[in-house]
Amino acid sequence: MFNENSVLVKVWFTAVLGGAYTYDQVPDLSNLRDEVGKKLTQMGYDINSSSAA
Repeated sequence: MFNENSVLVKVWFTAVLGGAYTYDQVPDLSNLRDEVGKKLTQMGYDINSSSAA
């Protein structure tokens, strides 16, 4: 459903990368979390250690 060019993927990617949200807070909606995770991983962001403090 979502791909790397989807608006929601871009919004959540920017929000997580900017520190407003953690990867764990990305909604588990269809493949949204997977696509955001792919983009974050490409940028060198460790999605496995991004838990809320």
